[in-house]
Parts: sequence; C-alpha cells; structure tokens
Amino acid sequence: MTMTKTYDRLSRQGVLMLIALAFFWGNNWPIMKIVLREVPPLYFRALCLLPGGLGMLALARLNGLSIAVPREQWSRVLWLAVFNIIGWNVLIGYGLSLLPAGRAALLGYTMPLWSMVLSVLVLGERVTLHRVVGLLLGLSGIVALMGGRLTSLLEAPVGVVCMVVAAWSWAIGIVLLKRLPVTVSTVALTGWMMLAGGVPILIAAIPLETARLTIPSTLAMGGLAYNVFIAFMFCYWAWNRIVLMVPVAVSSLSALVTPLIGVLGGVIFLGEPLGWHEIVAALLILSAVGTVSLRR
Repeated sequence: MTMTKTYDRLSRQGVLMLIALAFFWGNNWPIMKIVLREVPPLYFRALCLLPGGLGMLALARLNGLSIAVPREQWSRVLWLAVFNIIGWNVLIGYGLSLLPAGRAALLGYTMPLWSMVLSVLVLGERVTLHRVVGLLLGLSGIVALMGGRLTSLLEAPVGVVCMVVAAWSWAIGIVLLKRLPVTVSTVALTGWMMLAGGVPILIAAIPLETARLTIPSTLAMGGLAYNVFIAFMFCYWAWNRIVLMVPVAVSSLSALVTPLIGVLGGVIFLGEPLGWHEIVAALLILSAVGTVSLRR
C-alpha cells in the first residue's frame, strides 16, 4: 500500500508531470474529434477505459504493488468512478461530437473554477479575493467564447451543456478524491476507477450504439491507441497523483495550458477557425485559472 504525502506546492517531478499532462491531454482533443467521426461516443470511451484499467492493474502487479481495495472502501472507488470517469468521459464524448475541439476543450477546462467553489463548500478552503476575481474572469471567458459563434452554439446547445456539466462532474470528482481517500497505490486506484467506470459505459453502449459500429480506419485506430496508453494510462495516473499530492487549487495548475493546446491542435490538425473571440476567451479562462491556482 502506498500513501501519497501532501505538500503545499508541486515538486520538480510534479511540475514535469503537469507539463506532460498539458501536452498530451491538450493534443488529445483533436485526436478524440477524429476518432469520434468513426466510433460512437460510448464505445469509444469503453474501448479506452477497459484496456486502460486492466493495463494499470497489470503494471501495479508487475511493480509489486497490491491491487486489493479494502472492502469498506469500495463504495468510495465507485463514487470516484461516477464523477471522474463516467460523468466526465461520457459527457465530453457527446459534447465533442457536437462542438469544435478547441471550443469543447475551453468549456471542459473551466473545471478549476468549479473545483474552487466546491473546495470551499466541501473541503472548507478559504474564500479569498483572488479566487473571487478568478471566478469572474472565468465566467467572462465563457461569455466571450459563446459570443464568438452565437448562431452555431444555438444550433448545438446540447454540446455546450454537456461540456459544462462534464466540467462540474470532473470538479466534483477532484474534491471527492481528496475527501474520500482509498488506501491503495495511485496506479491501482486509477485502474480500478477506469474499470468501475468502463463496465457500465460498455453495458450502455451495447443496446444504444451497436448498430452504428463500423471497422475504424487506421487513423482512428491510432487515435484509440493514443487514448488507451497515453491519455488514459499515463495521464490519468499522473493527474490522480498530482491531485493527491497537493491542495485542490494547486492541482488545477494542470489546466493552465491544456485548453490552449487543445485550441491550437484543433486549428492545426482539423482546420478549425481561430478568431479573436477564441483568443480572448482563452486568455480570460487561463487568467482565471491562474488567479485561483498560483501560489502567492
């Protein structure tokens, strides 16, 4: 069993993990968009979560780590899976299929704002002026983002709702990860969360999406492999480790660059437009996250 010690700021290893997360998760937004053109959302997430979860548990065993979860803590694993895995992954799958990758990334990465609110309500963290300013900046960013393409957003309101609710689900999951500790290694916990979330998603996909299944192209298969090994096995492990290492506000640092990379990836790989609305929204949201996250 491995317990993670909590610090007030990230170590050098933590900073390196944040940089890797921003790069790999940021570039995954256009990659997910490409895969979703050929693979239905629920099957896509199940095909990532189940192999990823099994792979994480196998890695834990190969490294001599126990994968046994105490019986009384299984309910905690399930709650963590509901918000961190099921809520986030299902909602972004549908949201991303309806919105441009860059815009979806920006909406999804409003998560640190909501986690700040929840950390005050649930974890008892202090309300400070810079956090209030950060929340106002973030909400202004959402307004700017929606103002850029109001007509197109009105045509896909479900996509916007999916991404905002996904951000809330992830924020709740982060707070619960701090509030409901599970006494296993981060590797094993990540694996069990993936499996606990992936099984119900697959069960739902069978009746809802089987008729839409086709054989994916080589490009889509490459995107699936990237998601399993990089976006899920590595990035989820790194993210969970960071969340357990530092306070909620500090862990939100990982969102500083990720959505910006997602926007740039959508422009470079998918030819999505980059106008002043997107630029202003990105700057406001990143400023907001920085305001509530950076140590003073």
